[in-house]
This record gives sequence, structure tokens and C-alpha cells, in this order.
Amino acid sequence: MHPKSSKRMKTFLSDALIGIFLCLASPSLAQNTQDNLIYTDATNYRVINRGYRSTQPALTRIPDALKGQTRPEIFELAQCSAGIGIRFRTNSKTIAARYLLKEDEVMNHMPFTGIKGSDLYLLTEADNQWHYIATIRPQQGKQQQRKYTSRMDGEMHEYLIYLPLYDGVDKFEIGVDSAAIIEYPKVDNPRHGGKIVFFGTSIMQGGCASRTGVTQTNQLQRLLNRECVNMGFSGSAKLYPENVRTILSMDEDIAMYVIDPLMNNPLALTDSLAYTFMKMLADSITDKPILMVPCEIQPNQEFDTRLREDNPKRNAIWKQTYLRLRKEGHKNLYYMNECDFAGKDGEGTVDNTHLTDAGFNNYVKAILPYLKRIIKKTK
Repeated sequence: MHPKSSKRMKTFLSDALIGIFLCLASPSLAQNTQDNLIYTDATNYRVINRGYRSTQPALTRIPDALKGQTRPEIFELAQCSAGIGIRFRTNSKTIAARYLLKEDEVMNHMPFTGIKGSDLYLLTEADNQWHYIATIRPQQGKQQQRKYTSRMDGEMHEYLIYLPLYDGVDKFEIGVDSAAIIEYPKVDNPRHGGKIVFFGTSIMQGGCASRTGVTQTNQLQRLLNRECVNMGFSGSAKLYPENVRTILSMDEDIAMYVIDPLMNNPLALTDSLAYTFMKMLADSITDKPILMVPCEIQPNQEFDTRLREDNPKRNAIWKQTYLRLRKEGHKNLYYMNECDFAGKDGEGTVDNTHLTDAGFNNYVKAILPYLKRIIKKTK
């Protein structure tokens, strides 16, 4: 063999051995580099809008430790990552995500971008406001890997990603350019402490927002600069004592509770359980405001004979429960007037119940003044 060839062969073997050694020593580097992007676990950064200090798995809404203490249907729905967000900062021009869905859920009245997509927002330093950047449109199958954008300016910015509303993720990774920096956020937005918990129905969970940033809890989080914990459970926000205990089991810094479950409760259940449910809650939470939200006015309520009778009766029971508990001394209870989230034209719903993006905007406009007044009064 020629001396130069021998030298080149030794160099080649040396480089190959070093490469093998690096892959063995740092398997995450080898596994998480793809398409000239480096992917890192989203839980390395700030996870927001959760009600539990230590949730395992990290991107679910109720920790596994509470499985036996929570109604099965609530625990199952808590595997959906509704409302959970990831805060980070990076100077990457490209921002992508790679995640594994739990179910690859399909619904006949809600876009995939809301069910199992994810939204990217940017925080501008000048006005400390969130601005929508892009959405991942899910592909077929559980494994998702898409770019939000590849045309950012390369400056360091603060970002927020909202996770799927009606599906869960087993692992979520953020992808950035291989030479870019990605790190824990520096700006305290949403501010630490003073979280607001929202307990409610499929509408509260996000049905049927076109994308994840549109649902009311995520909008309110951006508007109030407070973490908003989404405890919406599709069809399962029943007025059962076990559900009170689930709400009370949260161990994070909660400042306020919004209770909006009526649409999941038939009239008989509302009549028999509303007072017991709210008394259990109010007896346990004496120093923090609790806002009670009545049934929405449904577009065809005037013409549907059952809705025309049942919804006003449910709301009357809810209001009587509020007045009775206030009279008994629970001064931290507040009541929101009945609202028409669908709008006067009735176009704010997908199916006479679940909200379109316009309906979610109406919800936010209706409840925001109440939340601001309560926050100001109880600061």
C-alpha cells in the first residue's frame, strides 16, 4: 500500500471510530438530529397551564398518581393535552415539531388542526403581546413531524407552542437549526403564580376550535398574562362529588376557579346535585374567587321544545344555588350572566352546541370583564 494511502486509511478509521464513540456516548445527539435540525424534548423548557406541580406523564392534565381517585372518564380525557403550552426562546430561523400522538383522533365536526395540530406564537418585546405565527397541519398517522416556519429573522425571540386539544402526546420535541440556540424563556409571560382553573364541558376543552391557540382558555391566558388551566372534559363535566375532589387535588398556585359544567348535566342531575357540588367546592375554597357560568343560549333554543324548557330551568337552579350559598356566607362566589356565545345570527357554533372560532371569541369577550373585575377586587 502506498504510504499516503495508508495514512488516509488510518485517518479514515480514526474518524470513524470517533464518530461511533460519539454516537454511543451521546445517543440523544444521534437520534435527535434530522433534516439539519436538532430536536430537544419540550419538557426541558417551561410547561405552562397545568394545575399540578409534578405531572407524570408531563404533558397530561392529571397525573398518573391520581388515577384511582379520579372518575375513569375524566382521567381518560385528561390524557388530551388541551390548554398545555411550551414556553422557550430561540434564534433559529426554522422552528419545527416532532411528536407522537396517543390516539390519532378523528372527529366529524372539528378540524385536525384543532384536534391534533399545534400552534406557534411569538412574544414581541415592544408591547409584550403574543402574535400568531403558524400551525402544524397534522399528517396521517400518530407520528407528526412538520415545520411551523423556516423564515424567521435569526434574532432571539420568545415563543409559545400550544399542544393538541382533543388528542394527547406521548412525546413532544422542538426542532431548530443545528447552529441555533434554544433555551428556557427569560420573560415571565404568562406570569408565575395566580393561575385560573376552568372546569367545564367539551366547549371548555376546545370543541370545536379550528386551531389550538383559539380555544378560550388559551386566549384568556394571553390576554390576562396568567396561566389558565384547562379542565374541560368532553361530555363528562358532571356535578359529581368526585369531580370536586379532582378540582381540589391541584397543588399549584391557583388564584381563581371558573365553573362551567351545566351543558353536560341533564335537568334532573342539575336539580339534585348542583347545590351539593358547589357547597363542597365553596366549603373547601374560602379565600379564592369562584365564578359560576350558566348554560349558553343555543341558536335553536327558541324553537327546540326541550331546550326551550330545560336550559332556562338549569340556569335558574344554578342561579338559586349561587344565591343560597352567598346567603350562607360564601362571599367569594360570583355569577356570570347568561350569554349568547353563538351570536345573534347563530353562526358561532358548528352544530348548535360546540363553538366555531367566532363562538370562542364571543365567549372570551363575555367572560373577560368578569375575570378582570374579580382579579382587581381580590388582588
